[in-house]
Amino acid sequence: MREMTSIDTILFDWDGTLLDSAPYAFQAFQKAFADLGIALERDLYDRIYSPNWYGMYQALELPEQRWREADELWTQHYGQKTAPLVEGSRDVLGALTGGGYWLGIVTSGSRIRVTRELKVLELENIFGAVVCNEDVIHKKPHPEGVQLALRHLDKNAESCCYVGDSPADMEMGKRAGVKTIGIRSGYPSSRELPGTNPDLFFDSIFQLRDHFRL
Repeated sequence: MREMTSIDTILFDWDGTLLDSAPYAFQAFQKAFADLGIALERDLYDRIYSPNWYGMYQALELPEQRWREADELWTQHYGQKTAPLVEGSRDVLGALTGGGYWLGIVTSGSRIRVTRELKVLELENIFGAVVCNEDVIHKKPHPEGVQLALRHLDKNAESCCYVGDSPADMEMGKRAGVKTIGIRSGYPSSRELPGTNPDLFFDSIFQLRDHFRL
């Protein structure tokens, strides 16, 4: 296991990593694509899922001019419900904050949804940077999101790690020059995490606290 003794900044993915949103996301995707005349069964979803939704749209051969409509339908079907936090994540975030770490989020989620969820979950004051889908031109696994968060925090890549649950998260972190920590989640792509060779791989977010000795 590789130690991260020089790390003072930890950036997180949101969905799957901190928020246990996988069941809600699938239901919203299934209903949105049904509205678009596309049947999305679970086995197909498991094969094509990506945190970069546009990759899914391409896999389903949805014309690019309908991508915005698909986004809006997903948001509509996801609705105002707020998924629970991944078990242990609130405790881990509190321990990291108490330990003096700078925290941020880099997510493919929309700002209006993520901001609402952070407020409902009383986490809006924990993160010094929250980078959402609308904030970047290039989506995961492009490193733009991580780079933007580091600029907001006035931190450098050498002292940062990115924690996520998908291969795209790990690739984004590596391309941004930060350390990577993969944590298994309920999203389909998470099963491929071990093969992406993150600097650390955990089955549970609880292990993050143990690793940083908090």
